[in-house]
Amino acid sequence: MAFKLSISLHPQNGGRGRIDPLHLAHMEYLTGWLPPELSALPRYVAALAIGLLMGLERERNPAAKAGLRTFALTGLLGVLAAHLATALNESWLIGVGLLLVGSMMIAAYLRSPQQPGDDPGTTTVAALMLCYSLGVLVWHEEIQLAVMLGIGATMLLYFKPELSGISQHMSRRDLLSVLQFAVLSLIILPLLPNRDYGPYGALNPYQIWWMVVLISGVGLVGYAALRLVGQRRGAVVLGLLGGLVSSTAVTLTFSRHARTNAAMLPVAVTVIVLANLMVLVRLGILAAIVSPTVLPALLPVLAAGLVSGILGAMYGISRLHPQHEFPPLEMGNPTELRTALGFGLLYATVLLAAAWLTDWLGERGLYAVALVSGLTEVAAITLSSLRLYNLDTLSITVLVNVITLAILANLVFKSALTLTVGGWRMARHAIAGMGAAGIGVIAGWVIMHGFSA
Repeated sequence: MAFKLSISLHPQNGGRGRIDPLHLAHMEYLTGWLPPELSALPRYVAALAIGLLMGLERERNPAAKAGLRTFALTGLLGVLAAHLATALNESWLIGVGLLLVGSMMIAAYLRSPQQPGDDPGTTTVAALMLCYSLGVLVWHEEIQLAVMLGIGATMLLYFKPELSGISQHMSRRDLLSVLQFAVLSLIILPLLPNRDYGPYGALNPYQIWWMVVLISGVGLVGYAALRLVGQRRGAVVLGLLGGLVSSTAVTLTFSRHARTNAAMLPVAVTVIVLANLMVLVRLGILAAIVSPTVLPALLPVLAAGLVSGILGAMYGISRLHPQHEFPPLEMGNPTELRTALGFGLLYATVLLAAAWLTDWLGERGLYAVALVSGLTEVAAITLSSLRLYNLDTLSITVLVNVITLAILANLVFKSALTLTVGGWRMARHAIAGMGAAGIGVIAGWVIMHGFSA
């Protein structure tokens, strides 16, 4: 008898969009497609599909003792064990089935000793036991979750060479960065209270640390990308990825290189300008995560600055022709606990100062904070302003004004840094590129105010 497999998504399932096989079977029965004695069939079909998907990848591995059929049968066995456990009210049957599957595969590898260089089989054993468990999950009405996990597991199995290559190229410092980010996000963050403290209720430990995690995460992504592509892939790549980690570090490092080696000037200018353009991209990412509703008002400022800066950078690249050997870029660990604590303290200070000065001096006080804090760190005042906006203590117009002032103050500071460290010969080119970005930011601000008026 033919049957139709459909998917029903229910808002009553906590908004998770979970497949409800019971509702599915009921609907199929009402439409005459599926008789009641086969109401569990869709679950078996889903488990079979997961097993076939995972087994298809293992079939390509000659050393694996389980392939297409074994994985498919194991998925069906998981559903059957859960089905029997439910029908007989004997939940221990699920555990016994998992034990049997694992023992069977271990025995298969023991009977056929591996040759030097062969896959020891632990991955296949783990994958097969996972396939069985996903079958059990399917029976308990979590088909969508089981399918997602099955696809994810298959991807892990398939991309083994790429994952091995990444792990082999990771240094001790790289691994430390990942572990430190895990500590920041998965250990410290959940322990902090999500309550407002201090004057004006401005200090929320959980929210403050969440911003620390956010900044560290963006920095870690840039740091990882920079490590993967290397520092010798071109000034454009180095500038873009270096700007994700720390535009200040890039500006300082390459200003020094340009001063000590005149031949490095084209490379230094290109990298510095592009790294500081990435500040605008970072602010857009942060705003989209923290408060997406501000993007329509903020995008004209960021986009105009970015386009104008890119045009200036392209002109500079065509004139300077950066082709010199790349020096090492001295980047700090973006997830280091000391760095995280420093940013958290800065963010809390700016947040408190912004709340206090806004209450005392109104908008003028917040603009003063933006000018001062924006000189060294745009993210802190941006996130603080977004926090005040989310608390309904700041209008969107003032928010955009504050971020615009902070961006301009930061560009002025970076220009002064290139002049002080790199000298006038290098700084005039870098200042021209960053000045183009600043003009674009101002033009975008004027456009935004024109539309709002």
